[in-house]
Amino acid sequence: MDQRSRNRAACRKKLIVALVKRGFPAEFGQVIADQLGTEMTMKRMISYLHHDGVYSAEEIVDEMLAILAERDSWQRKHIAEYNNRKYNDLLNFGLGSEDEDEQ
Repeated sequence: MDQRSRNRAACRKKLIVALVKRGFPAEFGQVIADQLGTEMTMKRMISYLHHDGVYSAEEIVDEMLAILAERDSWQRKHIAEYNNRKYNDLLNFGLGSEDEDEQ
């Protein structure tokens, strides 16, 4: 198991423990962790849970969905930026030089 996998597993365990401490079943924590998937999103959920307050299962699921929506938005933004760079390169430099076309 590489370092990235160990970090993800540790975050998953911390998230499940945080939810169990708040009175939720471990299975609920496992489902939330599986849905979040990445270390970054699990850390955000752990941070949310560390704030003082009483959270219902619905509020936790709502926060999970908000975190996932923000992650998806970030991914779409970066994909669009990459595609825009490639399109601008195509406009600025063309498909290839004329010398390459003759060969």
